[in-house]
Amino acid sequence: MLRIKSSLTGALFVLLFIGTASAQKPKLVKTKVNQELTVVVPKGWTAMDAMDFTQRYPSVRAPLAAYTNEERTIDFSINVSATQWPDANLEISQQFFKASLMNMFDRVEMIGEGVREVNKKKFVFFEFTSRVNGIKRQEGNQSPVLKYTYIQYLVEPSRTLVFSFNCPQREMEDWQETAREMMDRIRIK
Repeated sequence: MLRIKSSLTGALFVLLFIGTASAQKPKLVKTKVNQELTVVVPKGWTAMDAMDFTQRYPSVRAPLAAYTNEERTIDFSINVSATQWPDANLEISQQFFKASLMNMFDRVEMIGEGVREVNKKKFVFFEFTSRVNGIKRQEGNQSPVLKYTYIQYLVEPSRTLVFSFNCPQREMEDWQETAREMMDRIRIK
């Protein structure tokens, strides 16, 4: 009987520890990207260099900034989109961006989408999970890639800024709240 009680106590302690460890949110640190843009990133994250970003996210345009965790599995980046909207029409741009996202992946499941206000600026946002199927004939590329993404677009007449948070889908539960807070704390002068 005593052994059962100590086993139950031990099991409860382990569950409590696991629950507490996974519930701990990372401390967010204010980071100045440039004279007009400030974001927050988790403490301990580092800025990606151009080579690192290019290898992981091939693009013609270098990002304004990109940050990653120590394991290089979770990222946050800020880009200027090549697509400009002279009239800053949020409804049309939202449809365009959604169509682009749907074409980038084999499967997309939307968690949320729309237009939201953050610090007096209107953003188009999409929060979703995605799947890119592996290529069975190509060695090393056979498993599907499952991701969680929260992406926001600031559509202005002269530019479109893109804020993107990405992590493996298996880590979504641990990072979703942090991703949302990071997006809520974007400041643009």
